Amino acid sequence: MSATDAMTLKRLLADAPNRWGHWGADDEIGALNYLTPEQVMYGLASVRQGRSFTLGVPIATHEGDAVFPGRWPAKHFMVADKAGFENGHWHPLPGGLEFADDYVTGFAQAGTHCDALGHMWFDDTLWNGFAASSTNGGMTKAGIIPIAERGIAGRGVLLDIARFRGKPVLDRAETFTHLDLVECARAQGVEILPRSILLIRTGWVGALAAGLQRVGEDYWEPGLTFSPDLVRWFDEMQIPSLVTDTLANETTYEPGTGLMLVLHAALMRNLGIVFTEMAALDALAADCAADRRYEGFYCTAPIKVSKGTGGAANPLFIK
Repeated sequence: MSATDAMTLKRLLADAPNRWGHWGADDEIGALNYLTPEQVMYGLASVRQGRSFTLGVPIATHEGDAVFPGRWPAKHFMVADKAGFENGHWHPLPGGLEFADDYVTGFAQAGTHCDALGHMWFDDTLWNGFAASSTNGGMTKAGIIPIAERGIAGRGVLLDIARFRGKPVLDRAETFTHLDLVECARAQGVEILPRSILLIRTGWVGALAAGLQRVGEDYWEPGLTFSPDLVRWFDEMQIPSLVTDTLANETTYEPGTGLMLVLHAALMRNLGIVFTEMAALDALAADCAADRRYEGFYCTAPIKVSKGTGGAANPLFIK
């Protein structure tokens, strides 16, 4: 293929579904519009046991956090502690109270987080047709604040692809499609209904934390891979949010073309599907495998980072 014939996202997605303008010219929450109060109530009605699982990963760990190539781990600093009072740097408050205080610095996408719909783009255009220049100096369109103010709540369905394929963790660059999701759900005895929030387990975050996988220059994680049928399926099923235990919610490179993070363009930028990345799903998956119940109430909200490209989150799944 010559340089002039090289595949681009613009060419690849020329005929793909697009929801720009579907919820109005100013919409910044995209497919979260599908999560009506009725959907929230339906999610609550799926709770049977009242047991909850938090899905956030620790950040600023002593060992160093796994982060996508090009980023660096969050850092944690103690500003005030007992030693500071003992050496006279700090003094007790009137009445005798002492305190500990700390400072954390890192990417807005550090650890478990939601992406803003304008986080990635091509052809100088963000979600809903907003200009890419609106990101200059901070996200003035399609940033994380509208998502953080709306929140994400509804019926969640865990799809344990790793266990479905009979392995603790998927291999590097291993891929799957929407048809695999449907087959996995059937094997688990759960139905993917329209407007379900999909949680997909590959085992990858657990493997990264355990040192069984690593992030390097040749990083290529497992995940969903692009096809026109997959994008149409997500659109027809009105999927509002996609949650995975990988750093970027899809296989890093599309095997057929070599393009990178195609679904960030096809699903997030074009359809407005909100991505939550790096969720800790191993404990939830083990529990679901034990009682054969893979649905529940899912809710989360990213922190309100002013003009932010994303926000840390600690999602909750209640069975």
